[in-house]
Amino acid sequence: MLKPHELEMLRTVAKGVAAQFGSGCEVVVHEISPQAAEHSLVAIENGHVTGRKLGDGPSQVVLEQLKKAGEDPAADRLCYLTRTPNGKLLKSSTVFLRGEDGKVCALFGINFDVSALALAGDVLSELSSPMETAQAEPAQIPNNVNDLLEDLIDRSVRLVGKPVDRMSKEDKITAIRFLSDSGAMLITKSGDKIAKFFGISKYTLYSYLDAKQEDKHHD
Repeated sequence: MLKPHELEMLRTVAKGVAAQFGSGCEVVVHEISPQAAEHSLVAIENGHVTGRKLGDGPSQVVLEQLKKAGEDPAADRLCYLTRTPNGKLLKSSTVFLRGEDGKVCALFGINFDVSALALAGDVLSELSSPMETAQAEPAQIPNNVNDLLEDLIDRSVRLVGKPVDRMSKEDKITAIRFLSDSGAMLITKSGDKIAKFFGISKYTLYSYLDAKQEDKHHD
């Protein structure tokens, strides 16, 4: 958990970075702790870029880190693409900050709106190249944990490649394991929503998760 002086220092750094790069640069600080799991956003500058505010929930990167607490150290992610719910394309960087015990206690993120630059780049590329280039779909930045859970569920369905009413038991296990690995189960009442979406009972849901843990022990 962040100490008051640590949080104040990070807020100061966030203000400086945002001022340097202008209004299109959002800077955020997420606290990484069980107490802040669903309201992790403790500092933000230029929140209009993503529409977020203080006290909002985590991104998938934060959930994944909470899920992996106590495991291998997190690796910083620099200069990757994300997208807001209203379609803005962002160039993002995520730096994990560690406390005196070496454990991750906060995430410092920079999200720079490159929508206009990307549009100009697309036009130039189309004019100069006869071939299309494939690009991975940018991860979405949610405004709250409910949006995040819905996005993760959608991604689990795309991973399987079938609508729920055509999924076999094995397909559902694959989707639910993806959700578990992504940290979705850390969201309050996520089990109810996931079970209802896949048309199974909560008992069945947790039996699938237990089976996943047994598989890990046998690896």
